[in-house]
Amino acid sequence: MATGHHADEAHHRGGRRSDAVGENYMRGLYGDDDYNASHYGQQQQSAAMAVAKALASVTAAFTMLVLSGLAVTGTVLALIVATPLLVILSPVLVPAAITVALLTTGFVSSGGFGAAAVAVLAWMYRYLQTTTSSSDQQQHQQSGKAPDVKDWAQHRLEQARAH
Repeated sequence: MATGHHADEAHHRGGRRSDAVGENYMRGLYGDDDYNASHYGQQQQSAAMAVAKALASVTAAFTMLVLSGLAVTGTVLALIVATPLLVILSPVLVPAAITVALLTTGFVSSGGFGAAAVAVLAWMYRYLQTTTSSSDQQQHQQSGKAPDVKDWAQHRLEQARAH
């Protein structure tokens, strides 16, 4: 707990007595001379740090702006150089691009449909195997379940009548 003249002053000004951080905050807020004199070096250092941070930020922003401008300039120059080639080669390139797109679409869809067909055939095989192998067991279980269900229902009915 901080004690002394400044803590009492902070308390009388509407503050409260607190640890050193609260006391220093209140003293700095109200402009006590000894607080400002003792922390002048720290304020000077923090101001220098703020200037250094601002300078670094401006430098980074300027560098990014220059790189962005270079990228736009390179893109425009590449477009200027490539446009005549595209115009000259367009009677060849456009049909070639359409052909490649159609071939790619055909092969991809063919592969997808083939994979789907294999998946359906595998599912049908597994379904038929489990159906034929367990059909005898299911018939035996179903024939035994009917009397069990009847017995259960009769038991529940007797319970309900007893209550």
